[in-house]
Amino acid sequence: MIVINLDVMLAKRKMTLTELSKKVGLTMANLSILKNGKARAVRFSTLTALCRVLQCQPGDLLAYQENREE
Repeated sequence: MIVINLDVMLAKRKMTLTELSKKVGLTMANLSILKNGKARAVRFSTLTALCRVLQCQPGDLLAYQENREE
């Protein structure tokens, strides 16, 4: 499964979810869904905006983790 490490990047950048929401232009609800791993899809435009604001690469936000249930 793909894991989104948004909370890790927020901590590294010392940024709150509220700040990120304002800078990226996404609602707190949508960012919370991403942060909590509940998202079923991520648009490239969203990923681009996150990388721009957090000054990171997509690989810093996304990671593959083996799912034992599969």
